[in-house]
Amino acid sequence: MIRIPSWLMVIIAVVLAVLGGRAISAQDKYTVQVPNGLAFSEFRGYEDWQTIAVSETEDVLAVILANPVMIDAYRAGVPDNGKHFPDGSKIAKIHWKAKKSTEAPAPTMVPDTLRDVDFIERDTKRFPDTGGWGYAQFNYDAASDKFTPDGSDAKCGYACHTIVAARDYIFTAYPRR
Repeated sequence: MIRIPSWLMVIIAVVLAVLGGRAISAQDKYTVQVPNGLAFSEFRGYEDWQTIAVSETEDVLAVILANPVMIDAYRAGVPDNGKHFPDGSKIAKIHWKAKKSTEAPAPTMVPDTLRDVDFIERDTKRFPDTGGWGYAQFNYDAASDKFTPDGSDAKCGYACHTIVAARDYIFTAYPRR
């Protein structure tokens, strides 16, 4: 029988405790929720949704994704046909800080650090005061690898979106493919 020295057992126990503590402390993003608003968990699987469009500001790149309900509505002509997106329509907008690519042969901006993830959900019964839409922004902190909600309810994006009320409160068009 092999005898393991007690000092080695102590080292192994400490290493396992540290690693186990890290695993326990890692945030499950799907547990985060805007107070009185949308929860990250309502958008589970958004990473696999279809791209509607991309956008860029001076220092931020974004990709705008939509769930199948919203994609079907876009393909049917909403909102350009004057109709509203159906309940269950959802958008995710992922923002990254931009950086210049070191590999591309031409000046090209690419995503760098994740900045935040925004969500919009159509539910006319749940959000009657905001054109039927609920909004959420979850800021990302790379140092802690955690998301935190920005705002205190599902109305946080409504004021901005009122300027596109005629387009059912949605800025992003579905470009020709």
